[in-house]
Amino acid sequence: MHKSTGPKPSEAVSSLAAHRPQRPAEHPTATPTVNDAESPLAWLRTRRGKAGEPLISEAQYLAGERLRMEFERSMLARRTTTNWDMAGSGGRGGNIAAELSDGAIAARQRYHKAIDAVGPELSSILVHVCCMASGLEQAERVLNLPQRSGKAVLGLALTALARHYGLLDEGRRAARPGLSHWGLEDYRPALPALDEA
Repeated sequence: MHKSTGPKPSEAVSSLAAHRPQRPAEHPTATPTVNDAESPLAWLRTRRGKAGEPLISEAQYLAGERLRMEFERSMLARRTTTNWDMAGSGGRGGNIAAELSDGAIAARQRYHKAIDAVGPELSSILVHVCCMASGLEQAERVLNLPQRSGKAVLGLALTALARHYGLLDEGRRAARPGLSHWGLEDYRPALPALDEA
């Protein structure tokens, strides 16, 4: 009788699920932890350039992750499974916008505001890399960018996004005075007297 030399069924299942995040043991119903191996931004954050600096800064990473969270909360991603909510309703479709929660609608508004702030030239690479988790090479192909230019374009887009979210220039803003005038230190403007009626 021939013995199988392949992995045991339990070993095969565990190797297939090795890339998935594990749920914390103390809270079996808690949400799973984030698997950084599946995030292109996390990969770029851990890689170093020729001079030893990270390929993307902490502010760029945080801005990209914030955009991804807004995208997921807004429920803009396409469904990959069957929607059984309308089963038995005679085939009539509902008003999807009316069925969204207030949180999803607010997330959509924040997402579109961020995309508009970055501009149409740079927002498409943000959508592909941050929201759709596409790699840089795949985003370059889809967007018809020259080879090896995706990292530079993504860096510009993430910087614009970080500026929109207020993650940049905070030190300079704090150092700037608020309102200023050309008067001397003891200058006080004269207020016109109000006529009593």
